[in-house]
Amino acid sequence: MEQLSEKIGKQRWKICALLFFATTINYMDRQILGLLAPVLQKEIGWSESEYAWIVTAFQAAYALGLVGFGWFIDKFGTKIGYAVSITGWSIAAMAHALVSTVFGFGAARAGLGLSEAGNFPAAQKAVAEWFPKKERALTTGIYNSGANIGAVLAPAVVPWLTVMYGWQEAFIVVGALGFIWIVFWMAMYDKPENKKDVTKAELEYIQQDPAEPAMEKMSYMSLFKFRQTWAFVLGKFLTDPIWWFYLYWLPKYFAKEYNLTITGLGLPLITIYMMTSVGSIGGGWLSSNFIKRGWTINRSRKTVMLIAAVMVLSIIIASQVTDLWTAVFLIGIAAAAHQGWSANIFTTASDMFPKKAVGSVTGLGGMAGSVGGMLFAPFIGYILEWTGSYFIPFMISGSAYLIALGIFHLLVPKMEPAKI
Repeated sequence: MEQLSEKIGKQRWKICALLFFATTINYMDRQILGLLAPVLQKEIGWSESEYAWIVTAFQAAYALGLVGFGWFIDKFGTKIGYAVSITGWSIAAMAHALVSTVFGFGAARAGLGLSEAGNFPAAQKAVAEWFPKKERALTTGIYNSGANIGAVLAPAVVPWLTVMYGWQEAFIVVGALGFIWIVFWMAMYDKPENKKDVTKAELEYIQQDPAEPAMEKMSYMSLFKFRQTWAFVLGKFLTDPIWWFYLYWLPKYFAKEYNLTITGLGLPLITIYMMTSVGSIGGGWLSSNFIKRGWTINRSRKTVMLIAAVMVLSIIIASQVTDLWTAVFLIGIAAAAHQGWSANIFTTASDMFPKKAVGSVTGLGGMAGSVGGMLFAPFIGYILEWTGSYFIPFMISGSAYLIALGIFHLLVPKMEPAKI
């Protein structure tokens, strides 16, 4: 395998590394608020429902941004689109240090959501440009595991920065990381056919899939004519909100149910997100391995998505246990399964659509996931104020994936490419 990789070339994996680090930074910036929520709730005095609306501000802006960035990236290219996105979200992340009210945090989160929306459409388009279909799920799993590494690094770094220097400095230091990444991105990224250090053998390997037919200019609305679009969009609508729930409410859940302080949150959260890294890469590797063994893309993706949907049910049990580490283990299994699911559903966009439409379709799916999150977040806030229990949110979180997979299969039973 190593000799084969050497013969073909490895430039595409350098691109994968860039996508991984961008996604890591993305999730560090995104998770700071959830980690600092117990501290900020005491300092600023917001209620559960006010916190939910701050979260919703991010998701509303993220939904709008995904539509805008999907179009922007398809029109101006992956290189420019990604650079604009990470510049915007780094500035917005640092701006959190300047606010001290519920409205101020809502505005800062909206700015972060609007600009962070470019990450996944740009990353998935880069995967479509640089990798053949048989490697895309694995590649997506690798770069998507940056979300988990970011979620591991944040609880390791943010509490220390907060205790040593203050919460404002935590936002500034982590937010500034994106500017370092931009230097490497602008120096290293281009389409493979334009890169001098890509060998002829590697370029042929990247472009081994059948040539895509010429595609006429399409609007967002015209994409909704295809069942493939609806399958991807509804799958994201039903399952993305669960990941938002983990990011924003797990620190509050552990603080409430197990009386953990900000420094005590680190190890449980790091454990959970280390498990999700295994799920992300493992889920991508498994479906790619099935394809290499001769399985169809349809069978490979859906088999892994079914395994993930069953594993997620562990979170329902977590709501009934009283031991901290048992809860951590069960939630970790569910979160890892989500990332295995996510690696595969992301890849279905490039399985079913030509490269020129991948950014737009991914953007639409991400927008749908954010709209689902906008509906789920206020619901969680009011349920917690009303019942004081996480049982209902955990029950919904465990059930969503089987429902989503059933709808996905009904819409695209064979996952045929959209006839554009």
